[in-house]
Amino acid sequence: MSTLHKKVVLVTGAAKRVGRGIAIRLAREGATVAIHYGGSEDEAREVSELCGGAPIFRANLESVAEIERLFARVKAECGRLDGLVNNAARFTRFDPLDVTERDWDYIHSVNLKAVFFCCQQGAKRMLESPDVDGRIVNISSLGGIRPWADHAHYCASKAGVIHMTRALAKAFAPKITVNSVAPGVIPFGEEDTPEVREWIRRTPAERVGTADDIAEGVLYFLKASNYVTGQILAVDGGLSQA
Repeated sequence: MSTLHKKVVLVTGAAKRVGRGIAIRLAREGATVAIHYGGSEDEAREVSELCGGAPIFRANLESVAEIERLFARVKAECGRLDGLVNNAARFTRFDPLDVTERDWDYIHSVNLKAVFFCCQQGAKRMLESPDVDGRIVNISSLGGIRPWADHAHYCASKAGVIHMTRALAKAFAPKITVNSVAPGVIPFGEEDTPEVREWIRRTPAERVGTADDIAEGVLYFLKASNYVTGQILAVDGGLSQA
């Protein structure tokens, strides 16, 4: 998929933050972006306008039934599905000794379970096209590569996304590639805190990341040949190697 012109790409969690940046960048590259949101309808409509009137779709990704309906609606309205960016995620911080079953399920229901079923439903829709050349990009995290003491439950979910990406790359080959972008520190409205300043100090690039940085990695995987699959790209300013 060397060009995104007229390709239909669904971005989950596209109303805010990184998902917003990804959706806008893909639209600028000529893609027909399908914008998923959970509860941020006003923000989703704003992104839609910035993407040339892109269609928006609401779904609670905790529900497999709603995921199935989401992909059916995207296919019905857009006619096909060529790409999927699994961006929607949750993030919390707890001492591992304090994590409850509810805390664990809150993270994993979206960060891992929903990603799998979105991959499943996305692959099924892509395979319905006679000229299928599908691309799936899962947004994981530096936390799935390197452990963070107060985020064990989150790190586990993102490590799961990374290994699941590799497994599905084998399962869906050669017609669909599955890769992952692992963002580093991407603060939104919290750039000037002691914690963020410490992350910057430890990062070889000497700065935090942006949504545009992540979108660049996503764009690469969406446009790459099907010889690039099962790969994890850390977009983290070199922090994972520091």
